[in-house]
Amino acid sequence: MIENYLNKIINGICMDVMRQFPDNSINLVVTSPPYDNLRTYKGYTFPFEDIITELYRIVKEEGIVVWVVSDATINGSETCTSFKQALTFVEKGFRLHDTMIFQNTNPVPQIYRKRYTNVFEYMFVFSKGAVVTHNPIMVPCIHAGLELKGTTYKNYSKGEQCRTKLANPVKAEKIKGNIWEYVVGKKAVDQEAKKHPAPFPYELALDHIKSWTNEGDIVLDPMCGSGTTCVAAMDSRREYIGIDISKEYCELAEGRVRIHSQKEPSLFGNMSRFAAYPN
Repeated sequence: MIENYLNKIINGICMDVMRQFPDNSINLVVTSPPYDNLRTYKGYTFPFEDIITELYRIVKEEGIVVWVVSDATINGSETCTSFKQALTFVEKGFRLHDTMIFQNTNPVPQIYRKRYTNVFEYMFVFSKGAVVTHNPIMVPCIHAGLELKGTTYKNYSKGEQCRTKLANPVKAEKIKGNIWEYVVGKKAVDQEAKKHPAPFPYELALDHIKSWTNEGDIVLDPMCGSGTTCVAAMDSRREYIGIDISKEYCELAEGRVRIHSQKEPSLFGNMSRFAAYPN
């Protein structure tokens, strides 16, 4: 029963743990795998294809996997690992619902290598079937209230595309674009994860959780590292499951969950606890 794993940080091999989950039991996965030796992750390796197969089994119909990934540059060429993994998701049955960008607004300056400073990672959003839950993030329109004269926009219909008049006046808000900008590592909530080599921002996890789930849904991070996904899920009143092969990182994640459970009352109370899973 999936209830046996809820609101826990589990120390174990993610494949072994996920095999215990029932089919179609997870609403959302938000994770970032170690990729291309960009991260030294305790010397562990991960069988990506097997992990993707297992994710397809346990994610609910209409569920989502957010896969945050990038590429190393080896011998002057980017590895294309991110694209290979995206294609593998599709081969295993997922739909590529959206290709999003996580832009780092404070990147570490890099040594000049005849290329521009890398400031982004991909956030591939895969769906198991058609997406049903979407709570879009809204942002203010720059020209809210402006009366337009003859301005048009393109109508992206299935059939013949045409241009029609834009709503007049301009609305106050619009749906946010798919390039999301975050400051990395400077906010207090992100400083909690500084013992991990490559945590993604808390707000990144929170924005995806709120976008693709509703309160009470189950959020999984099978390579949870410092526990950012789990903390964001708890703070937004979702149930969470975190798995990591490193006991050190599990202890870090559990500590963060404990801190946040004391700061913010959760829908599920202070139920998180460290669970050792046999490797």
